[in-house]
Amino acid sequence: MWKQLYEMVRQLLTLTRETQENKSEIKDLRQELRRLSEVVQRLAYEIHRVSEVNEHQHEKTKLWLENQLLKLDKRLPPPREDSDKEMD
Repeated sequence: MWKQLYEMVRQLLTLTRETQENKSEIKDLRQELRRLSEVVQRLAYEIHRVSEVNEHQHEKTKLWLENQLLKLDKRLPPPREDSDKEMD
């Protein structure tokens, strides 16, 4: 009987210690999860910002190219009328 009682007390102490360790680990994991959530939110924001910057840069490049093409069109001499006749 004493042996059973001793074994039960030992198990109770072991379970109590393990429970406290688990609580501590859970607390640490929750803190880490909060930090990771903050990092993910910052990354999502940065990705969004980079996307916006890329979109604006793309639009600027497109407008620049259109501008260059318009300038080039103005520099080209008008087509000669006799070149059209030669093709017929």
